[in-house]
Amino acid sequence: MVSRTATSRTGERRHRVRAIIRWTLAGLLVFSGLGHLSWARRGYRVAVPDWVVEIGRTDKDAVVVASGAVEVMLGAALVALPGERSKVGAGVAAFFLAVFPGNLHQWRTGRSAPLLRTDRARFIRLFLRPVLIVAALWSTRRD
Repeated sequence: MVSRTATSRTGERRHRVRAIIRWTLAGLLVFSGLGHLSWARRGYRVAVPDWVVEIGRTDKDAVVVASGAVEVMLGAALVALPGERSKVGAGVAAFFLAVFPGNLHQWRTGRSAPLLRTDRARFIRLFLRPVLIVAALWSTRRD
């Protein structure tokens, strides 16, 4: 039989781990988003597949800027909107899923971008994406 105190401690620990993951995701999103909007903007264009530009009738720079703005907003929302946490988490997961074609395109074309200078790094990022999706959903769910 598990005591109420042990169960309470486990719940508190889970709550802390979720908060740490949420804040880490928020930091990563804001940092990456600011990179899309400034110092790494040109480098991120290589990840935008041509078909995205054709469908959206826009250019790669606009896609990079838009995705950067969304990243900053989602990162801020993770910490600023605790009452909407599960909705924001679903939005973050959807965003991570939406940018996956760009990650795949970048790996397939072998083009370097900020922090992704090798085929190995680009390949590993493909498998990191599902982990980020699960982390976004798990860290924002209500118990």
